[in-house]
Amino acid sequence: MTADESGATPRGADAEGEAVGEASAGDPAGDPARSDDGPEAAAGADGEDNGENNIAVKLEQLILGAERRYTPFQAARSAGVSMDLAARFWRAMGFADIGQVKALTEADVLALRRLAGLVEAGLLSEAMAVQVARSTGQTTARLADWQIDSFLEGLTEPQDSGLTRTEITYPLVELLLPELEEFLVYVWRRQLAAATGRVVQAQDDAEMVDRRLSVGFADLVGFTRLTRRLEEEELGELVEAFETTAADLVAAHGGRLIKTLGDEVLFAADDAGVAAEIGLRLIETMGHDETMPELRVGIAFGTVTTRMGDVFGTTVNLASRLTSIAPKDTVLVDEAFAVELGRTGDAPVSEADAAAAEKAAQEGTGSPPPPYRFALQPMWQRPVRGLGVVEPWMLTRRG
Repeated sequence: MTADESGATPRGADAEGEAVGEASAGDPAGDPARSDDGPEAAAGADGEDNGENNIAVKLEQLILGAERRYTPFQAARSAGVSMDLAARFWRAMGFADIGQVKALTEADVLALRRLAGLVEAGLLSEAMAVQVARSTGQTTARLADWQIDSFLEGLTEPQDSGLTRTEITYPLVELLLPELEEFLVYVWRRQLAAATGRVVQAQDDAEMVDRRLSVGFADLVGFTRLTRRLEEEELGELVEAFETTAADLVAAHGGRLIKTLGDEVLFAADDAGVAAEIGLRLIETMGHDETMPELRVGIAFGTVTTRMGDVFGTTVNLASRLTSIAPKDTVLVDEAFAVELGRTGDAPVSEADAAAAEKAAQEGTGSPPPPYRFALQPMWQRPVRGLGVVEPWMLTRRG
């Protein structure tokens, strides 16, 4: 585990990167950082250094709210857990092995104690506790990187005062930290409430894990060519605009953005009609932006396995394949998705029957058909690698 939870490996970690779990059980708890770590390690642990390293240590103490006090062995023993389990937790959270440098704080001990306590109480298995550590670490690592790269960097541009970026960073972090922390907890609670609500609506226990969802991919056409033609800054702006627009549209219409992959986004929705609306909105919105390339969307419906915020299974693979064969500015869906839209009344099961019903209503000999939102046109059958023969349907708005 690193000394600071921003992911920077402590300067005191030896060159060989001795694994945190390799300490001998006979090591005395009071061992200081090893002498062969050199003066840099001592400076990193005690904060007695000059220049930028000194500021970095002060920032670490400000963010963590505590000073470095423990080696990994000492932290594990204080938390009452084995070194092996402590190492598994720390690595799962995304922190590098640091040997036995005195680099950990009371907060690290408390985190270990809490995770181990959940296991001891039988609330989580050991494997699940490690998974909790991993999912939390991966999510917050990306969040922290984004905030530093995109947020703090812009705020710490040298000002007219003559202060350097480094000198401005500390007071800014001091002001922002409590606000960002409160906001993070608020958003997490909101997301947890929404996720819990979706899960408990499942019809049975099995469906809570393997659920039937609509899964869609949206992919920018010709992105590889763009990477060769655009400058790096222009390419970054295009990707950011695409991801931001897609995320806003997915959220606004009741879907969930699973992940972004630069030129591609993956989303999911419990309701097929919601997924259909998102797919068409993405095409329509991007089509009105002259700076954006064409877009193609593929959506499939079926059983999906969810793990650590991601989705897996044949349904996801099928949605990806549909995206790859979709014409520009088109939404392709699979047969199961088309059937689901018919079942919910969002699209006619048969266009011929819908046309006959409309004609009968106009002639006064029948009832008008439901107000369908979408139309489905069967496309050509074609073999798809690993999935057999697939018959896509083209999704459009009705009328």
